[in-house]
Amino acid sequence: MTVNPYYGRRMSTRAVLACCIVLVLLLTSCQAGTQAGGAATLQTIQNKGSDTIVNLALAWSEEYSQLYPDVQIAVTGGGSGTGIAALINNTVDIANASRAMKSEEIEQAQANGMDPIEHVIAGDAIAIVTNLENPINQLTIAQLSAIFTGQVRNWKELGGEDRPIVTLSRETNSGTHVYFLERVIRDGDKDNDLIFSRDTLLMPSSEGISNEIRRNPNAIGYDGLGYVTDDQKVLAVAESEGAPYVMPSVETVQDGTYPIARPLFMYTAGEPTGTVKDYLDWIQSSEAQKIVIRLGFVPLTGGE
Repeated sequence: MTVNPYYGRRMSTRAVLACCIVLVLLLTSCQAGTQAGGAATLQTIQNKGSDTIVNLALAWSEEYSQLYPDVQIAVTGGGSGTGIAALINNTVDIANASRAMKSEEIEQAQANGMDPIEHVIAGDAIAIVTNLENPINQLTIAQLSAIFTGQVRNWKELGGEDRPIVTLSRETNSGTHVYFLERVIRDGDKDNDLIFSRDTLLMPSSEGISNEIRRNPNAIGYDGLGYVTDDQKVLAVAESEGAPYVMPSVETVQDGTYPIARPLFMYTAGEPTGTVKDYLDWIQSSEAQKIVIRLGFVPLTGGE
């Protein structure tokens, strides 16, 4: 039997084409499987809350995602109250807070079937800031309380110029606002019911306070140490009349001499496990605490 050579070549070409098609299909299938597998292994942590902590949380999330590309941390601000409410409603994995949870918030969480766990992730000082032109250099806690409640309304009452005092505060949903109210205005007295003066300007962010301080020579405000810039004047603060006046710094927070200092928190719904636990363990490590120092906050002591 004679075989047509042309027919033989044509059959060979078809076979090659068939093999190529099968190979392409296999490669496409493998690639799709890899992509699907990659998507399945990507883990996301929802992290929300304190505007004081948000820049620190963003820096942590960026660094952690570089170290562990399969973990993505979605960070948003909105205030400590917003983060805690999201935790209670089970819409976030981690809530950032610049104040401790209130007893009623803990009760709400427990009513929703969760036991919130507190994690200290850094420290902070609340700096008292004024315009650079203000001649006042130091104030006591009692004087600050009198200023922010409207009992003292002119700088001349404190030895300054004859100018009206303009008080600036964060909004009520801010953990910094709540902390300042309890620690400074009420001087830590739970039975004290003093509140901010109605004339106090409520600012939506730390940047808002900084901008007003820069342009207004009559203004006084407060902010986390990590948000203070060189174009603001930072005042020394004394616990009481006759006590030493202390400037806020990492050192004076760690040695306990600066009177308006606080821990910063992250909260989880119960003891963290898996990816969330790994992330929180890393945050408390010396590696992550270097970022705390870089951003002007106070690192944990003994972080490993």
